Amino acid sequence: MKQQIKVLSAIGHFSRYRPRHHPCCLKTFSIHSLSRNIVHSVPIRLSSTKQARAIQLTNNTCLNFSNCNFNFCVFEYQQRNMSHNRKVSSDVNAFQDQLNRATKIVALTGAGISAESGIPTFRGEGGFWRNYKSEELATPEAFAKDPGLVWQFYEYRRQLVSSKEPNLAHKSLSILEQNFIRDSPHRQVIVVTQNVDELHRRAGAKRVLELHGSLFKTRCTQCKAVKTNFTIPIVPVLENIKLDEPDRHIDPKDLPRCEKCTGLLRPHVVWFGEQLDPFVLKQAEGLMSVTDFLLVVGTSSVVYPAASLIPQAATRGVTVSEFNIEQTAASEYAKYFFKGPCAQTLPKALQIGETMISHWG
Repeated sequence: MKQQIKVLSAIGHFSRYRPRHHPCCLKTFSIHSLSRNIVHSVPIRLSSTKQARAIQLTNNTCLNFSNCNFNFCVFEYQQRNMSHNRKVSSDVNAFQDQLNRATKIVALTGAGISAESGIPTFRGEGGFWRNYKSEELATPEAFAKDPGLVWQFYEYRRQLVSSKEPNLAHKSLSILEQNFIRDSPHRQVIVVTQNVDELHRRAGAKRVLELHGSLFKTRCTQCKAVKTNFTIPIVPVLENIKLDEPDRHIDPKDLPRCEKCTGLLRPHVVWFGEQLDPFVLKQAEGLMSVTDFLLVVGTSSVVYPAASLIPQAATRGVTVSEFNIEQTAASEYAKYFFKGPCAQTLPKALQIGETMISHWG
């Protein structure tokens, strides 16, 4: 659904605040300025009191219009290709019928698929690491201030993820891809993931696009070289990081260093306030322009710009199938919705049985 808002007057405090994936982003609108002939693409949410929180996307970086009071607004809604009255189905046979006719399947996955492997997100209520929220550590500013503390946070996550295994949802997508390669070489399954845990690759997936990077890649802060590193610990001073221990005071010279130029290494992940790699984002948008069947698995669909990929495909008439424990912002685009843990619902919908999974890998 495409909606347009014509703003006659907007009063509010404008400030730089949150990155593109701030949870207030629910729907994308076009705001037409009456004073200038400029169109801004803005995710926005209106409450019953007509208060709004919005984030403006500018080169994939966001500005927050905090608690803007959009008084005297005229809303012009234009619905295209979507209907609030359409029914969402959980019919596995109908889902399978369309899946079997698809040639380019894209699976967009989020934190929910990895949560079932026991990997915490460190976000939301109770989402603390020690006494810190993730958004207090996953920023360029935090790394510049105390790179040792930030590396402790990420090494703890690397150690934790290394101890976990891909679940049946990861394996089902890998098996689907392998079956296509074996039986129908012209058909493709591509995973586009917001996760940084590498579980899709460990499950055997060959074609994985990581939107937000990887815990097991580093990037040099000087020469920008990116390298894969699965060594645990990544350096001796970060060995056996514990959740309940005091913060370690680490000399920066003992932190991971670039083999090429000796520059300080940082985790190769997208931090709060940073842009996605333009090449990666362009790849993801390109996939949405050619896919004919979109699986949305375990994502809250409020993380931008990843969430904008779903309506991009849906407005082309692509079948969207959602797998989640509850409905999300993506549900309005879904033709099929399978409620429940992804590790249970995805294998069933893909008709990948226990025997096939037991012989996986």
